Amino acid sequence: MRIFLYMLIFIPISIAFHFLHFSQTVNFFVAALAIIPLAAFMGRATEEIASRKGAAIGGLMNATFGNATELIIAFIALSKGYIDVVKASITGSIIGNLLLVMGASFLAGGLRFKTQKFNKAVVGNGSSMLTTAVIGLVVPSMYSYTTGLAQTDPVVVRLSEWVAVSLLFVYFLGLVFSLHTHKKLMCVEEEEQNVEECEEHHWSMRKAIIILILSTLFVALESEILVDSIHAVINSLHMTELFVGIIIVAIIGNASEHAAAIVMAMKGKADLAVNISQGSSVQVVLFVAPVLVLFGMIINQPMSLVFTHFEVLAVAVSVIIAGAVAQDGESNWYEGVMLLAVYLILAGAFFFLGK
Repeated sequence: MRIFLYMLIFIPISIAFHFLHFSQTVNFFVAALAIIPLAAFMGRATEEIASRKGAAIGGLMNATFGNATELIIAFIALSKGYIDVVKASITGSIIGNLLLVMGASFLAGGLRFKTQKFNKAVVGNGSSMLTTAVIGLVVPSMYSYTTGLAQTDPVVVRLSEWVAVSLLFVYFLGLVFSLHTHKKLMCVEEEEQNVEECEEHHWSMRKAIIILILSTLFVALESEILVDSIHAVINSLHMTELFVGIIIVAIIGNASEHAAAIVMAMKGKADLAVNISQGSSVQVVLFVAPVLVLFGMIINQPMSLVFTHFEVLAVAVSVIIAGAVAQDGESNWYEGVMLLAVYLILAGAFFFLGK
């Protein structure tokens, strides 16, 4: 956490730049740097609180607040009408977790350990969940393309809302499955993680709650600055909303989770690294995307789950190659390089798309 502590200096710098009307492009990237440590402290505070509330409540908190930073950024962007950026950030989170995070974890862990092994059954179950979840996510896109209806058509929006409710239903049943009826499946992983981390949990409950509240407030403030600067970044750096959402916003919103997965891999905990990358992707599809659709309905900013053809293709490619690489239950640095290469290829394609 030390590096994140030092990065807190970007918070006052970002606020000062904003009120002094510095270049909005500079404001965007300084705000992004400020959000990264805040996300890390939100995650740490959530873990501290969860560790004292038992498995059920603790697991629910970790599952729900794990994407708080990404949700806050998306809420603000959606309220300001950046619907394409918000939808692109959903796609970016999926491909980022499966390719960038898993690839970086395999590479970092492989440089320290020749081969790392992880539970094939858990990975297979995660891949099945992810495949099912992604199918639910792309159905509105398929419906729009096959019927010729626009993504803003009321029928397509209502279908997206129906899919959102269905995915949330699956999400909460998944929590019941993992935290109650089949919680023993996670016992080995939890014990392995807690043996090493139990001594690190030394924040008091009061301190953890205060840090969680303050971090959330500052994330909201920095997200406001970030979103207000998106248009300037698009114009000055000649980027598209699609690229900004898929690459930049997605990386910012998941930066702390990315770092956690890499650290776990470097410690020889490949199981945890793979679970973070797969689990985060599943949460994006089953929780983040549906919540954003319902939030758009509430604030009268209807958001459908219709994605571009290339986004659908990118998600499909990411799911397939991540599953293929992880199916043998072993990883090495070269597999990490291959996943990172696919991510860079897709990132390049998104950069030039629409130019």
